Amino acid sequence: MLSFIARRLLQSVFVILAVSLIAFSLFRFVGDPVAQMVGQETSIEDQENIRERLGLNDPLVTQYTRFVGNLAKGDFGYSYRTRQPVSEMILKRMPATLELGALSLIISLLVGIPAGIYTALKQGFVSNALLVVTLVGISVPTFVIGIFLIYLFGVTLGWLPTFGRGETVSVGWWQTNYLTWSGWKALLLPALTLGVYQLTLTMRLVRAEMQDVLKTDFIKFAQARGINYRSLYFNHALRNTLVPVITIIGLQLGGVIAFSIVTESVFQWPGMGLLFLDSIRYVDIPVMSVYLVLIALMFVVINMLVDLLYVAIDPRVRLKGQHG
Repeated sequence: MLSFIARRLLQSVFVILAVSLIAFSLFRFVGDPVAQMVGQETSIEDQENIRERLGLNDPLVTQYTRFVGNLAKGDFGYSYRTRQPVSEMILKRMPATLELGALSLIISLLVGIPAGIYTALKQGFVSNALLVVTLVGISVPTFVIGIFLIYLFGVTLGWLPTFGRGETVSVGWWQTNYLTWSGWKALLLPALTLGVYQLTLTMRLVRAEMQDVLKTDFIKFAQARGINYRSLYFNHALRNTLVPVITIIGLQLGGVIAFSIVTESVFQWPGMGLLFLDSIRYVDIPVMSVYLVLIALMFVVINMLVDLLYVAIDPRVRLKGQHG
């Protein structure tokens, strides 16, 4: 187990370095950050002085080495646009994104897993209707789903707010929506929008895996022994079905955080995704670079936890790792 963790940690370091290099290199071509920082009346000489002070005239290798060294020390630098520490800007926006992602993932699991089990065990009109609905959920872009929900529940019915985060409560440095009614109302529409795709993916995966498990020999043998159907489906089939689903759930958690940008833009949700879009608009390279490295780090940590959980619950993986 220790060697497994050591290998994963070493792989994680290379992944973070690769992502940071790609992000740092690509953002050089987004635009001139100095042109966004100054007005038209600023002279060319003053602009060059700003570039020199920010280190933008240094070779790319020097800038990247300085960037990675600062990250290793926990120094994320300062925003070109606001001159605030990037770490403070991201920490301020992080609770909104994490709470949105967590609720959307919970919705997808609470609905997707039971729906997947039902469609795997029951054949008929309801199952076919659910499959059609999930096909629509996968096919329709997220922003279209968000606009439809805004029109239905916000404009037509007037039940839920269509933008913003509502009232929040401070728990230390964390600003949470979960402790106010206004916060829950504001959270519901973006969470549903973000969770629809994850829900359909979870449902279809559970359905496919459970149908495969029900065809295996050990299920047929258990059925021949006279085990009741409830125990057969939920103690035997479902347990084996959820083993590969755990991996997808881990990826979904990273996905809802990384790909919440569109949803946050539609609902003007003040999270990290909206901050990233604003930083692109103003060519705020430090914020963009740190955001992508942070998202990569989240994926790495989540994947490592999923791998460890997978090893813990599946003896075959442990044996394979020992022989390897």
